[in-house]
Amino acid sequence: MTNPSLYKPCSHQGPMKIPKHLLWLFAFLGLASLVFADNKPKLTLDEFFNAVSYSSVALSPDGNSVVIETDRADWDQQIFRTDLWLYHDDGKGGSLIQLTQSGHDVDPKWSPDGRWIAFLSERKSSSEKDSDSADDKDDKGETSQIYLISPSGGEAIPLTQGQEEVHTFSWSADSHTIYFATRNPWTKSQKDEYKKQWKDVVQYRTAERGDTIFALKVATALSRHDAAPAKEASDADKESDLTPNARPIATSPLRVDGLVTSPDGSKLAFVTTAVNQRQEKYEDIELYSIDLAPGVAGDSPATADKNPLVQPHQLTHNQAAEVRPRWANDNRHLFFTVEVGDVAGPYRDLQPHLYWVDTAKPDSNTNGVEQWSKDFIGPVDHYAVTADGVLAAARLGTEVAAYSVTKPGQSLRKLSGWDGTYETLSTTTHSPRIAFVYSSLQKATEVYLAESADKLDQARPITSLNHLFAERELPQGKPYRWKADDGTMVEGMLIYPPGKFEVKHLPMFTFIHGGPADADGNHFAADWYQWSALAATNGWLVFEPNYRGSSGYGDKFLAQIVPQIVSRPGKDILEGVEALVKDGIAEPEHLAVGGYSYGGYMTNWLITQTTRFKAAVTGAGAVEHVGNWGNDDTTFDDAYFLGGRPWEAQQRYHDEAAIFQIDKVKTPTHMVGGANDIRVAVLEDYLLEHALYSLGVPNKLLIFPGEGHPLGKNPWHGKIKVREELKWLQKYGGVPTGN
Repeated sequence: MTNPSLYKPCSHQGPMKIPKHLLWLFAFLGLASLVFADNKPKLTLDEFFNAVSYSSVALSPDGNSVVIETDRADWDQQIFRTDLWLYHDDGKGGSLIQLTQSGHDVDPKWSPDGRWIAFLSERKSSSEKDSDSADDKDDKGETSQIYLISPSGGEAIPLTQGQEEVHTFSWSADSHTIYFATRNPWTKSQKDEYKKQWKDVVQYRTAERGDTIFALKVATALSRHDAAPAKEASDADKESDLTPNARPIATSPLRVDGLVTSPDGSKLAFVTTAVNQRQEKYEDIELYSIDLAPGVAGDSPATADKNPLVQPHQLTHNQAAEVRPRWANDNRHLFFTVEVGDVAGPYRDLQPHLYWVDTAKPDSNTNGVEQWSKDFIGPVDHYAVTADGVLAAARLGTEVAAYSVTKPGQSLRKLSGWDGTYETLSTTTHSPRIAFVYSSLQKATEVYLAESADKLDQARPITSLNHLFAERELPQGKPYRWKADDGTMVEGMLIYPPGKFEVKHLPMFTFIHGGPADADGNHFAADWYQWSALAATNGWLVFEPNYRGSSGYGDKFLAQIVPQIVSRPGKDILEGVEALVKDGIAEPEHLAVGGYSYGGYMTNWLITQTTRFKAAVTGAGAVEHVGNWGNDDTTFDDAYFLGGRPWEAQQRYHDEAAIFQIDKVKTPTHMVGGANDIRVAVLEDYLLEHALYSLGVPNKLLIFPGEGHPLGKNPWHGKIKVREELKWLQKYGGVPTGN
């Protein structure tokens, strides 16, 4: 249901003439505002965790509207809400309305004609809502299904149904059809037979099913809904895996993701992943295309008979994990980036570069795959296809700027913009406008709209959901560089306590990013994983090292972590700490360290290498590599980092593991983990806790039920995590409260 509340951003108007007798008053008020600005209140824990993030931004085909997906904490429901908002430029400054409010709506996509917005939702049906008790906080919803909503508002209309969730979907070029993928559907008799034979036994791998891609006529689905809009689905419908009138057009033995339709509507493309979504085999993750025959989405059985299942064409054969496919406007090339791996040879981790593949040359190894702007040394974090090329948000060091490029062999051209971080770009071929998300250390994350790529620095904010942060004193920061023992220059960020920019001899918290292929820099972040601003507000100089293995400094810099997965970056970090102490910036008697995921790996390792840190906070970090290789859902990159599988590099698995040096640890250590984590199995946290407990080292372990690797289920978990970590740093790091 549409929220009738309306928010209007400030409009930009021409200069106003001010009477001279009022100038002295405005001058006085201006001076007063500067005084008050210097005395802004500091961030509180509650305010910090009420930040809103923008997960998706989609510009309408005509460029006059933007649909925005927000993610924010719902403390009463104990969930993270994902809702859709709509900005419309009415020529008078624009307006922002909340379009949906189920709390479970994601991945909005405009129909090419601009009449509809389709999205995925796990919202509950009316009957389920009525049956919920007031005390029931288990808001699991249903399986993910496709819904339609008009940009004018109104009720969202379900298009698909069944017990199988929709993995991905795409509009046809003429807006008449939606293509979507689910797990291969079973008949009721198949499900009954399986349940009779296996009960609740899990057949790991052997019971896996691939996906089917369906075509659904939108008009047919809407007519079905209009015929009985208030009628609840029958028991038979609820048990069915198949949406009425949906026609299967292709199958895959793997899971289908990233479904996209070519601009002329003649082809579909998608990327496959393992059914269990574990990265264990290179060949599970490849790009495919489908040639769509005319009338493929016909409604009659006769039409379906004339259009048998289409055989997908495999476009790539490599040892890389392709992600984010997008069609070029020539209807022939398919853009993509790579999460891990290399498209051109044996597996090695590279930064996310931009590639395209010629779909007219399928079933080839590297023929037809071409990298764009090879001379750019950083990663392409986000990109969008424009009428004449590509718009990209790409990292160099601590900055993520916006660039444009029109041909593969050209260099990225940096656009005139602000210092900070650009992300989540959205464009359309029918308008020069660009929607994007932007932030910097002192500017909270918001969505902006620019009239064109050349006017990026004149973009106006179209959201203001994080306006509170402009009223608080935020930390300032700057890059810091030091020379490693082998002569390599390494960079990081220093985030200063509010009001203490460039002050010397500060207590310092070394806060290590995860990945490792990631980087810290000039951006705003406020969550359980990135809480540097809150640590700085609590009196710490926060040191964020972009150690060897980080992105933004070239593929060679990234690869120097191999095969010394923790010892090489560990040296970089400790040498950075020593340089800061030597420069008189960090107070040597008040040093602390922490991180999550790979940052947890590094924290666990560093406390075995030095006793300089007075306190440590670590989460979801391994202390050994054999069990972690077997339990991790991304195993081929683990083997790459360590030079082989456990039986192929036994000594290195031993030498790079903190557990075999754990008797050196003296640092009081706080630990956290998600109870359902398989990226870094929660047993690693228990192993570290047991070791520290047996050695008599002060420690504390928090386990968050229902959480995986990211703490994305219950916002209270992340808030409690950071609250307790701050207390631990204050208790053992020696920073007075309110410093």
